[in-house]
Amino acid sequence: MLQISILKENKEKSIQALLKKNYKSAIEDIETILKLEEEKKKTQFDMDNSLSEANKIAKEIGELMKAGKKEEAESKKALTSELKIISKNLQEKFEILEKQVFDVLVKLPNLPYEAVPKGFGADDNEVIFEHGNQPVLNENALPHWDLIKKYDIIDFELGNKIAGAGFPVYKGKGAKLQRALINFFLDEASNAGYSEVQPPIFINKDSGFGTGQLPDKDGQMYYMNEDDLYAIPTAEVPITNMYRDIIIKRENLPIKHAGYSPCFRREAGSWGAHVRGLNRLHQFDKVEIVQITEPKDSETAHQSMVNHIKMLLEKLELPYRILKLCGGDMSFGAALCFDFEVYSAAQKRWLEVSSASNFDTFQANRLKCRFKNEDGKSVLVHTLNGSAMALPRIVAALLENNQTPEGIKLPKALVSYTGFEFIN
Repeated sequence: MLQISILKENKEKSIQALLKKNYKSAIEDIETILKLEEEKKKTQFDMDNSLSEANKIAKEIGELMKAGKKEEAESKKALTSELKIISKNLQEKFEILEKQVFDVLVKLPNLPYEAVPKGFGADDNEVIFEHGNQPVLNENALPHWDLIKKYDIIDFELGNKIAGAGFPVYKGKGAKLQRALINFFLDEASNAGYSEVQPPIFINKDSGFGTGQLPDKDGQMYYMNEDDLYAIPTAEVPITNMYRDIIIKRENLPIKHAGYSPCFRREAGSWGAHVRGLNRLHQFDKVEIVQITEPKDSETAHQSMVNHIKMLLEKLELPYRILKLCGGDMSFGAALCFDFEVYSAAQKRWLEVSSASNFDTFQANRLKCRFKNEDGKSVLVHTLNGSAMALPRIVAALLENNQTPEGIKLPKALVSYTGFEFIN
């Protein structure tokens, strides 16, 4: 959630930043917030004066009673009763105004950094880095949805029988490959200084609000009405919420966590060839990395996360590229985001496998997560996260890019985790 002080001090800049995210009611909403804030400020001023006057009269009543001037004291008491009613009405007005401000403020997405390019969607993202050669497969090469049937490693029909579309069953070497990738990603995160946690896979509304999934992504999350809980879309949510309502000791920053979890996304309205097979699922596995830093360190932390993801893809021997997302393609809470895509040789297209995002103070303000700076002042932290990594499209690319007459040849980095070099 944006800080009102930033909107107030940088009104025009904030409007332009929101328009870069294609938030069409930027001018109207910021004007509304600032107008309501002024009214709130005036109401608070009137309320403070009313209370101050009531306290002053209460003192006078005491002195009059001591002096035996009961009639004057009673007259003053009537005035304090009136002031109490005025104060109560002002308090109610203040609370209404506060809710009105909140209801508009909570709709505003985070302000993108100046480095974020303008644009409306994926076609406007900037490719800023590319690594590796795109494999050239023979004419008999198969897409992963045929390869998984050929080697009997993932069963979509069985998953559909048990749960529904988008919930595959991993079998044999397919299940072992999943476990190998999870362990590989967790070990690499540990080597990079991330402390491993295994968070809950269900969250309450406060947690969903804290990281910005609620109310923005309400309809995209699986919800259990009876328990008032949501299935997590990513481990970022519970891991970051570990620090909700906490003042972190400065010497403990940066905080670096990695966590594996299954992830659940309704993906309503998704269909077609571009989401076939592993390209889009309702349940999938992912290792997430999260950092909480001082504001001055978040840019460096963000770059370190980008470098970490690059290293993972290079160890997996996958051709990849990095995109700087434009304003129109960024998530609700991100101030700057880099997407990673791997090349799928059989599908002949790029598949998104990771995002690394800097949220600035947007999540921290919702979480009320702060630290004490060198002056002893309580300051909002910066939060960052990245997929390191999501498994489905990594698996799709590994299967497609590495198919040989002998079977699927796995990259060297995974063999010690799988215990086999080929899926055949």
